[in-house]
Amino acid sequence: MNNLLRLIGRRLIALPIMVLGVTFLVFVIMSLSPIDPAYSALGETASPEQLEAYREQYGLNDPWFMQFANYITGMLQGDLGVYGKSAMPVADKVFSALPLTMQLTFFGLIIAVLVAFPLGVIAAIYRDRWQDQVIRVISVACIATPSFWLAILLIVIFLGKLPVSGALPPLTSDPVGWFMRMLLPAVALAVPVIGQLTRVVRTSMVEELDRDYVRTALGAGVPRRIVIGRNVLRNALITPVTVLGLRVGYLMGGAVIIEIIFSLQGMGRVLIDGITNNWVTVVQGATLVVAMAFIVVNIVVDLLYLLINPRIRAV
Repeated sequence: MNNLLRLIGRRLIALPIMVLGVTFLVFVIMSLSPIDPAYSALGETASPEQLEAYREQYGLNDPWFMQFANYITGMLQGDLGVYGKSAMPVADKVFSALPLTMQLTFFGLIIAVLVAFPLGVIAAIYRDRWQDQVIRVISVACIATPSFWLAILLIVIFLGKLPVSGALPPLTSDPVGWFMRMLLPAVALAVPVIGQLTRVVRTSMVEELDRDYVRTALGAGVPRRIVIGRNVLRNALITPVTVLGLRVGYLMGGAVIIEIIFSLQGMGRVLIDGITNNWVTVVQGATLVVAMAFIVVNIVVDLLYLLINPRIRAV
């Protein structure tokens, strides 16, 4: 129990450090932008006096390190800055779009896991047989399929059969409508991950099946399905779960593009609006929130190792 608490404590201590690092990196990159936030907020009709007053009001004339310190202070209070002539809060725009992106990301992740894990296990069990060869071809085809191209293809195929545009129904009040609206975007997002994860699961399973304890258990008369179900599968999950945590970042990044193709009002729309309108604070806030979500998800994945393999608790 002490080892478990220490491991959880280390992950939680690392969280604010990583968030601070990501915030610093995003702030530095966005500070290099040649766009004047005051000009992009007030527009071409603003006078020099109005631009200067805006810069003074929001601390844009302060030294860089003071701007960063003020940004961190505001971020801790849920303030990511303002955008537009009306000085609308960036946090409201970002956090209203984030749930949709997270829903799409995790729906795609669920599809990838439900398809890839069985395929990888079957390919390993029937190694070098026709089942394995077929699954290999499928996994390579999935890896080679770009999500954006597949998204367009799915729209062409299912236009009129499944909803490909329009508002997303609420999950709580209309789960069927939500599922139908999110199915095609989630499939387009999940397919490349299915190919990658299938190969990782197969490789991990094959390595585990070749270990001495498997041969010993089979030689002692333990049924193969019990050995695989109780020991091999659990030990082989460590590497796939690691890869799965890293793939969450890919899914979140891909979701931004898929949302635009399927006209979903998520973080993709927020970023497009920020870029087209030169709203630096919006792009900065959206990028930072997505990066922080990725960090949190990967820490959760690290903690999942404890459930998969109790030996890690002694680390």
